[in-house]
Amino acid sequence: MDFGFILSSIEPVLMPSNLLLIFLGALGGILIGSIPGLTSTMGIALLIPFTYGLEITNSVGMLLGIFCGAMYGGSIAAILIRTPGTPAAAATVLDGYPMGQKGEAGRALAVALFSSFAGGIIGASLMSFLSPVISKMALKFGPAEFFTLAVFGLSVIISISGKSITKGLITAFFGLLIATVGMDKQSGYMRFTRALGLMEGIPFIPALIGLFALSEVFSNIENILSSGKVTAKISGALPSWSDIKRIFTTIVKGAGIGAFIGAVPGAGGDIAAFVSYSEAKRVAKHPELFGSGVPEGIAAAESANNGCTGGAMIPMLALGVPGDSNTAVLMGAFILQGFQPGPMMYVEHLDVVYAVFASMIMANIAFLIVGMAGVKIFAKVISLERKFLIPAILVLSLVGAYAINRNMFDVYFAIAMGVIGYLLQKYEFPLSPILLALILGPLCEVNLRRFMQIDNGEFWRIFTKPICVVFLILALASMVTAVIQQRKINRLTGEAGGSGN
Repeated sequence: MDFGFILSSIEPVLMPSNLLLIFLGALGGILIGSIPGLTSTMGIALLIPFTYGLEITNSVGMLLGIFCGAMYGGSIAAILIRTPGTPAAAATVLDGYPMGQKGEAGRALAVALFSSFAGGIIGASLMSFLSPVISKMALKFGPAEFFTLAVFGLSVIISISGKSITKGLITAFFGLLIATVGMDKQSGYMRFTRALGLMEGIPFIPALIGLFALSEVFSNIENILSSGKVTAKISGALPSWSDIKRIFTTIVKGAGIGAFIGAVPGAGGDIAAFVSYSEAKRVAKHPELFGSGVPEGIAAAESANNGCTGGAMIPMLALGVPGDSNTAVLMGAFILQGFQPGPMMYVEHLDVVYAVFASMIMANIAFLIVGMAGVKIFAKVISLERKFLIPAILVLSLVGAYAINRNMFDVYFAIAMGVIGYLLQKYEFPLSPILLALILGPLCEVNLRRFMQIDNGEFWRIFTKPICVVFLILALASMVTAVIQQRKINRLTGEAGGSGN
């Protein structure tokens, strides 16, 4: 290995002008990620024209700063206002928001920041050293493998169903049902409705905003004048040493899960976060505490979705196949600069590849520093009185729903999903299974149909594919252990209630 060549390749990344651009990108990414309705993909796409005249190192550094910063920024809104700023932060809501409501918003933000940074660094390191190996593995994924990956993801629903598995399955089936709304991708037939706003399916971001933000607004409106405020304890920008020791193993495991799932083209940080959360709950000594506000829940979700940033870069750089929507836009930035991502990048432009690796690591360091500077400011949001905070959330949510397509239909749809979410919460139905079903339902359906067409309708052939068998075994194990675990939780909860503790 030529260390002199490596050092000369990463030297431009460490130039003050490039570091400034990375920090500006990280700051912009955090702001974009923390506003529901704005996504990192949107931020990267908007900034690409402004990077055209820059060197490849400068332009990619700024775009990666947005990418990594937005992935962390999504946790801010998830913790403070129960609305994932980005889809990848949906799992962070499960423990982040309850912790904030207990007056520990500062602690929750600190755990999210540290977990995001650690997960991002681990993901970037894996990208740097293992990209050729992982890219070859990702190349083996076909429709059958994607279908079983989606099935494995859906098996997580039991773990996030809360007190009642039955209610969790009901909401999951509801999510799978509405995920089929819209034009059939293969036949072009409109299913269930001919509304133009639903032609491409359920608008995901408005659905997310409605389920989590507007449902919370509606549930607070009835007592908005009498409710007070929650005082946030802010002890530091980073978690305490005891918290770090407590979540360290969870972070390492979550980052590994995120990097692997991110390296699979078509998968993303939202899937990785839910899988990591389920795994953390499965191995926890006290799984009954998940969902009530524990650091492990936040760490599992945030380390996975940020580990996914490095993983998603692997197929883009090594194969020329974007891992998710963010890297698809980044790929356009490379092509705009005259570089074609793919195997030849490692032959013809190895210096650029090393510069990308260094920029990815610096982007994670940048959002850590920016996040440390702003964590105390973010935590103060929750200290506002409800009569001021709830209307602000309402306005922000409606603007976010409109901003995606600049379409009033999305606003009305978000309101409708908010009403549904409010009614489901009122009768203690969990909302997260709906979101997971909306993410994985289309992936599951499309790839099953492709597989059946390729293999002439012979479903049994799926059991002849090693990767598929592994995912199916993992799905079965996940469901069985989740059911056993939930019964244990219900028993412990009943015993605690009976003893008055």
